Amino acid sequence: MSLVKVRKIKLDLEEVWHEGGERLPEPLWIAVATAIVANPYAGRYEQDLLPFMQDLRELGADLSSRLVAQLGGIAKVEAYGKGAIVGEDGELEHGAVWHEAGGWAMRETLGSPKAIVPSAKTIGGVGTRLMVPLGHIQASYVRSHFGTCEVTVWDGPRRNEIAFALAMATGGRVHARLGGLAASEIKGLDGLR
Repeated sequence: MSLVKVRKIKLDLEEVWHEGGERLPEPLWIAVATAIVANPYAGRYEQDLLPFMQDLRELGADLSSRLVAQLGGIAKVEAYGKGAIVGEDGELEHGAVWHEAGGWAMRETLGSPKAIVPSAKTIGGVGTRLMVPLGHIQASYVRSHFGTCEVTVWDGPRRNEIAFALAMATGGRVHARLGGLAASEIKGLDGLR
Protein backbone atom coordinates (compact mmCIF):
# COMPACT_ATOMS: atom_id res chain seq x y z
CA MET A 1 0.00 0.00 0.00
CA SER A 2 1.37 3.40 -0.99
CA LEU A 3 2.39 5.96 1.63
CA VAL A 4 1.28 8.74 -0.76
CA LYS A 5 -2.22 10.07 -0.05
CA VAL A 6 -3.03 13.07 -2.26
CA ARG A 7 -5.72 15.50 -1.06
CA LYS A 8 -5.56 17.85 -4.03
CA ILE A 9 -3.49 18.93 -7.02
CA LYS A 10 -3.16 22.52 -8.20
CA LEU A 11 -1.90 23.59 -11.63
CA ASP A 12 -0.72 27.16 -12.23
CA LEU A 13 0.18 28.63 -15.60
CA GLU A 14 1.83 32.03 -15.92
CA GLU A 15 2.05 33.84 -19.28
CA VAL A 16 4.62 36.64 -19.49
CA TRP A 17 4.73 38.99 -22.51
CA HIS A 18 7.20 41.65 -21.30
CA GLU A 19 8.94 43.10 -18.24
CA GLY A 20 8.76 46.71 -19.34
CA GLY A 21 10.65 46.23 -22.61
CA GLU A 22 9.32 45.31 -26.02
CA ARG A 23 6.51 42.76 -26.15
CA LEU A 24 7.75 39.28 -27.09
CA PRO A 25 6.48 37.58 -30.26
CA GLU A 26 5.60 34.57 -28.07
CA PRO A 27 5.13 34.62 -24.30
CA LEU A 28 7.24 32.91 -21.69
CA TRP A 29 5.16 30.19 -20.07
CA ILE A 30 5.85 29.05 -16.51
CA ALA A 31 3.85 26.11 -15.17
CA VAL A 32 3.74 24.81 -11.60
CA ALA A 33 2.07 21.60 -10.43
CA THR A 34 1.58 21.24 -6.68
CA ALA A 35 0.22 18.23 -4.83
CA ILE A 36 -1.00 18.41 -1.24
CA VAL A 37 -0.11 15.08 0.34
CA ALA A 38 -0.70 13.64 3.81
CA ASN A 39 2.57 13.44 5.75
CA PRO A 40 2.82 9.81 6.94
CA TYR A 41 5.40 10.87 9.55
CA ALA A 42 3.65 13.96 10.96
CA GLY A 43 4.17 14.36 14.68
CA ARG A 44 6.77 11.63 15.05
CA TYR A 45 10.37 10.82 14.16
CA GLU A 46 10.90 8.11 11.53
CA GLN A 47 14.42 6.90 10.81
CA ASP A 48 13.75 5.36 7.38
CA LEU A 49 12.22 7.84 4.93
CA LEU A 50 13.25 5.91 1.81
CA PRO A 51 9.93 4.06 1.33
CA PHE A 52 8.09 7.40 1.18
CA MET A 53 10.66 8.79 -1.25
CA GLN A 54 10.26 5.77 -3.52
CA ASP A 55 6.45 5.92 -3.43
CA LEU A 56 6.58 9.62 -4.40
CA ARG A 57 8.15 8.78 -7.77
CA GLU A 58 4.72 7.99 -9.22
CA LEU A 59 3.38 11.37 -8.09
CA GLY A 60 6.45 13.06 -9.57
CA ALA A 61 5.84 11.33 -12.90
CA ASP A 62 2.19 12.42 -12.88
CA LEU A 63 3.00 16.06 -12.09
CA SER A 64 5.79 16.09 -14.70
CA SER A 65 3.44 14.82 -17.39
CA ARG A 66 0.85 17.44 -16.49
CA LEU A 67 3.46 20.21 -16.80
CA VAL A 68 4.72 19.03 -20.18
CA ALA A 69 1.13 18.95 -21.46
CA GLN A 70 0.49 22.48 -20.11
CA LEU A 71 3.56 23.82 -21.91
CA GLY A 72 2.91 22.15 -25.27
CA GLY A 73 5.35 19.24 -25.24
CA ILE A 74 8.82 18.22 -24.13
CA ALA A 75 10.55 20.26 -26.85
CA LYS A 76 9.15 23.49 -25.36
CA VAL A 77 10.65 22.98 -21.87
CA GLU A 78 13.91 24.89 -21.23
CA ALA A 79 13.91 25.40 -17.44
CA TYR A 80 12.84 23.53 -14.33
CA GLY A 81 12.80 23.51 -10.54
CA LYS A 82 11.15 21.83 -7.58
CA GLY A 83 10.06 22.64 -4.05
CA ALA A 84 8.32 21.42 -0.92
CA ILE A 85 6.45 23.08 1.93
CA VAL A 86 6.20 20.82 4.98
CA GLY A 87 3.33 21.41 7.40
CA GLU A 88 4.14 22.31 11.00
CA ASP A 89 3.94 18.75 12.37
CA GLY A 90 6.66 17.58 9.99
CA GLU A 91 10.36 18.21 9.59
CA LEU A 92 12.47 19.61 6.77
CA GLU A 93 13.76 16.14 5.92
CA HIS A 94 10.20 15.12 5.02
CA GLY A 95 10.36 17.72 2.23
CA ALA A 96 13.85 16.60 1.20
CA VAL A 97 12.44 13.27 -0.03
CA TRP A 98 11.27 15.28 -3.05
CA HIS A 99 14.86 15.92 -4.21
CA GLU A 100 15.17 12.44 -5.64
CA ALA A 101 11.51 11.63 -6.30
CA GLY A 102 10.59 14.91 -8.02
CA GLY A 103 13.94 15.47 -9.71
CA TRP A 104 14.08 11.91 -11.04
CA ALA A 105 10.55 12.21 -12.40
CA MET A 106 11.24 15.41 -14.32
CA ARG A 107 14.47 14.04 -15.78
CA GLU A 108 12.73 10.83 -16.85
CA THR A 109 9.85 12.74 -18.45
CA LEU A 110 12.14 15.21 -20.24
CA GLY A 111 14.58 12.62 -21.63
CA SER A 112 17.33 12.83 -19.00
CA PRO A 113 18.52 16.45 -19.18
CA LYS A 114 21.97 17.06 -17.71
CA ALA A 115 21.61 20.02 -15.31
CA ILE A 116 20.82 19.75 -11.63
CA VAL A 117 17.19 20.52 -10.75
CA PRO A 118 17.21 23.64 -8.54
CA SER A 119 15.24 23.24 -5.32
CA ALA A 120 13.80 24.99 -2.28
CA LYS A 121 12.01 23.69 0.79
CA THR A 122 10.63 25.09 4.01
CA ILE A 123 8.31 24.42 6.92
CA GLY A 124 5.13 26.48 7.03
CA GLY A 125 1.43 26.64 7.52
CA VAL A 126 -1.62 27.05 5.32
CA GLY A 127 -1.00 29.54 2.51
CA THR A 128 2.79 29.64 2.89
CA ARG A 129 4.50 31.05 -0.22
CA LEU A 130 7.68 29.41 -1.48
CA MET A 131 9.80 30.87 -4.25
CA VAL A 132 11.20 27.95 -6.25
CA PRO A 133 14.40 28.54 -8.24
CA LEU A 134 14.48 27.71 -11.93
CA GLY A 135 17.48 26.80 -14.07
CA HIS A 136 18.18 25.62 -17.60
CA ILE A 137 17.56 21.89 -18.05
CA GLN A 138 20.86 21.17 -19.83
CA ALA A 139 23.40 23.55 -18.28
CA SER A 140 23.37 25.16 -14.86
CA TYR A 141 25.58 28.06 -15.95
CA VAL A 142 23.03 29.53 -18.39
CA ARG A 143 22.51 32.79 -16.52
CA SER A 144 19.47 33.89 -18.56
CA HIS A 145 17.48 30.97 -17.16
CA PHE A 146 18.11 31.75 -13.46
CA GLY A 147 14.59 32.57 -12.33
CA THR A 148 11.92 31.82 -9.77
CA CYS A 149 8.29 30.87 -9.62
CA GLU A 150 5.82 30.92 -6.77
CA VAL A 151 4.28 27.91 -5.05
CA THR A 152 1.28 28.53 -2.83
CA VAL A 153 -1.97 26.76 -2.05
CA TRP A 154 -4.64 28.68 -0.17
CA ASP A 155 -5.65 25.80 2.13
CA GLY A 156 -2.43 23.87 2.44
CA PRO A 157 -0.29 22.44 3.63
CA ARG A 158 -2.16 21.72 6.83
CA ARG A 159 -0.12 20.72 9.90
CA ASN A 160 -0.03 17.05 8.85
CA GLU A 161 0.53 17.62 5.12
CA ILE A 162 3.28 18.43 2.63
CA ALA A 163 2.98 20.48 -0.55
CA PHE A 164 5.21 18.94 -3.23
CA ALA A 165 5.74 21.10 -6.33
CA LEU A 166 7.40 20.79 -9.72
CA ALA A 167 7.92 23.70 -12.11
CA MET A 168 8.84 24.02 -15.78
CA ALA A 169 9.24 26.99 -18.11
CA THR A 170 9.55 27.52 -21.84
CA GLY A 171 12.51 29.87 -21.52
CA GLY A 172 14.58 32.10 -19.33
CA ARG A 173 13.88 35.55 -17.92
CA VAL A 174 12.08 37.92 -20.23
CA HIS A 175 14.57 40.48 -21.63
CA ALA A 176 17.60 38.71 -20.06
CA ARG A 177 20.67 40.76 -20.99
CA LEU A 178 23.38 40.14 -18.42
CA GLY A 179 25.74 37.98 -20.47
CA GLY A 180 27.14 34.64 -19.42
CA LEU A 181 26.74 31.34 -21.20
CA ALA A 182 23.96 31.54 -23.80
CA ALA A 183 21.55 28.65 -24.28
CA SER A 184 22.78 28.40 -27.88
CA GLU A 185 26.34 27.76 -26.58
CA ILE A 186 25.55 24.76 -24.36
CA LYS A 187 27.88 21.81 -24.90
CA GLY A 188 25.74 19.52 -22.71
CA LEU A 189 28.57 17.33 -21.38
CA ASP A 190 28.50 17.82 -17.61
CA GLY A 191 25.28 19.66 -16.75
CA LEU A 192 27.22 22.86 -16.10
CA ARG A 193 28.14 24.32 -19.53
